Amino acid sequence: MKISKLLSISTFIFVFAVFFMFGACEKEKISKQVYKTQNVFVIVVDGARFSETWGHSTRQFIPYRSKMLKEGVLCSNFYNNGTTFTCSGHQAMCTGVYESINNAGTQLPTNPSVFQYWLQKSKSPNIQSWVIASKDKLEILSDCVDPIWNGKFKPSTDCGVNGLFTGYREDSVTFNHLKTIIQNNTVRLAIVNFKQPDVAGHAADSAAYLQGIIDTDKYIHDFWKMLQNDPKYKNKTTLIVTNDHGRHSAGHADGYISHGDLCEGCRHIEFFAIGPDFKRNYTCETYYEQVDIANTVAELLNFKVPTSTGRVMKDVFRH
Repeated sequence: MKISKLLSISTFIFVFAVFFMFGACEKEKISKQVYKTQNVFVIVVDGARFSETWGHSTRQFIPYRSKMLKEGVLCSNFYNNGTTFTCSGHQAMCTGVYESINNAGTQLPTNPSVFQYWLQKSKSPNIQSWVIASKDKLEILSDCVDPIWNGKFKPSTDCGVNGLFTGYREDSVTFNHLKTIIQNNTVRLAIVNFKQPDVAGHAADSAAYLQGIIDTDKYIHDFWKMLQNDPKYKNKTTLIVTNDHGRHSAGHADGYISHGDLCEGCRHIEFFAIGPDFKRNYTCETYYEQVDIANTVAELLNFKVPTSTGRVMKDVFRH
């Protein structure tokens, strides 16, 4: 009797444990976040210093984004903690790994990008994923060195005058190409580069540098308005605005003219996001960094970037 009773108790405990574990698993499945975002665009304002964008006391050079913040979120402590040059900065946000690569476009990133991981997972045609850039050298973002991924799951590209090593083009041309691409295709994932703030800064033309920031702000506003007027994208698209790097802090080295070290001006960059899954009229003070973009994009589109060292920026989500 005692043995039988013990067996009955043991059986009960076992059944209860299995039921509890099953219930916990089911609860985990049910509680898994489902996002409304189906498409993600990352716009990079190349080389704009935070002190001339969100860090400016009046934000006078980004009037449109300042108004858009009512429907979006700003991360005020967002940093590039890697190499503060164009190619390295762009590849960090696309791969989720900091790596110092050649800045002339002669070296591919080592690790696969969000485009490659997404194309593999979604089995979508590459016409739904794009690298669109005023700088031709950013065509390198479409591939990587990793032998398992090299030449595979590559996004479509529209960079520079006519691809790698053909020279830069004007941002107005890039904006027109962007509009045409999204009208003619259903673009699910893309990165867009506007060069002018960086190019004008290097030319030591302060007026053109500021005008480049102003012009890009208008492009961003008009692009968002365009997305919201298109049923393919309305209420299911996330737009992220960031920088590849900033510029030297005022009083450090040659100031806004150059960049490339670890000073505050070079590292402190923008992160602004707007879309159906983001908080509204919210400034997030949590410290995030450039490599976190890859994981955040992957979270929204339901895939993984296992090679990334970044994290998901959950503080900016509504849920």
